[in-house]
Amino acid sequence: MFGLRPVLMTGLEAQGFGTPTPIQARAIPVIMQGRDLLGLAQTGTGKTLAFGLPVMHALLGAGRPEPKTTQALILAPTRELVNQIAETLNSFAQKTPLKVQRVVGGAGIGPQIQKLAKGCDILVATPGRLLDLLDRRALSLNATQMLVLDEADQMLDLGFIHALRKIAALLPKERQTLMFSATMNKQMNEIADAYLDRPERIQVAAPGKPADKIDQSVHFVPQGDKARVLEGYLKQHPDDLALVFSRTKHGAEKLMKLLNGWGIPAGSIHGNKSQGQRERTLQGFREGKIKVLVATDVAARGIDIPDMRHVYNFDLPEVPENYVHRIGRTARAGASGRALAFCAPAEMGDLRAIERLMKITLAVAGGAPWSDELAGPARTAARKRNGGGQRPARHGDSDGHARKPRQKSFGKRQGPAKSGGRDGQRRSA
Repeated sequence: MFGLRPVLMTGLEAQGFGTPTPIQARAIPVIMQGRDLLGLAQTGTGKTLAFGLPVMHALLGAGRPEPKTTQALILAPTRELVNQIAETLNSFAQKTPLKVQRVVGGAGIGPQIQKLAKGCDILVATPGRLLDLLDRRALSLNATQMLVLDEADQMLDLGFIHALRKIAALLPKERQTLMFSATMNKQMNEIADAYLDRPERIQVAAPGKPADKIDQSVHFVPQGDKARVLEGYLKQHPDDLALVFSRTKHGAEKLMKLLNGWGIPAGSIHGNKSQGQRERTLQGFREGKIKVLVATDVAARGIDIPDMRHVYNFDLPEVPENYVHRIGRTARAGASGRALAFCAPAEMGDLRAIERLMKITLAVAGGAPWSDELAGPARTAARKRNGGGQRPARHGDSDGHARKPRQKSFGKRQGPAKSGGRDGQRRSA
């Protein structure tokens, strides 16, 4: 299949992979030709293997890495997504000479420096921690042949644009660059224009379209009644795993403690949790010891648990695209799932934005839509509580670094980069 090396084909067979997903079928041949690629696909469609398999295929014939270098760099916005990618690639690298390393914030940097000392074939990293290691001269990118930006739109949303520019300036101009995302906007088009060289664009689902097998609905409920309504839904499926999204770190922690007090085994992950805490909580969730995981958007693109059937949007996201990523945590790999959103009066605008993005109207599971007379004043009051009319600050930066303000524009390419590398410039052909 695709001309992949036999050891990779053996790994696919051993892990039960059969027919490739649409993004895999279209992306892998392009990448194996050495071309740059912009891949657009909804979550849960197999993007990791779409870039991971051809990257590993190329590196199996590339020789061993030098000390403190990596031959391929994969950047992802969150610790959870970095871990998920690294685990997937390591499962295929076990019977090969390839070394896959991961580096994330929130973990000790000393052991990470030691692991990189001998060099690695593939490095999966969050942008902030990678810059820490580059600043300490623990790693050089001058031998990096391939760059992958996974969930690039979320990296921009989390304010990593400056980090990406610094990293790009340290990479060779002649390289293969792959960019994958579930959504596309004006800023994404600008970064693609700056980073990719005559890329092949592949889109296997319309932006904003979730997996087909997700049963979506909305329950209209006052903010103060949401917890008890959630309890009722969770107790209807006591043996199923459920993921609950909260808008803030404080809200996630408070809800987790409340559910535990009601006898529902729950855990939480958010930006205030250490890497060790997050990994232990996720492991408990995978094993079924924890039935409910309460999280901020830090988990919207970094959790892949095939048996999870229920996603609850306890708070609606302010960025409508994040709704698509949240509910994409269920119905993975062709399975079915259920996504239920709770909508308080102040969230009617958020709900309408989500429905416009997806071009659907969510089925009503309970309550009735709030009138404009009630929703408008509630929204105004909520904004005042959260900073004098400004939207509440987004939470969930999982890289251990303060966020930079979002840029209105990535910046147009200005021709060849000057000496010292490029900062956001398109490389020469």
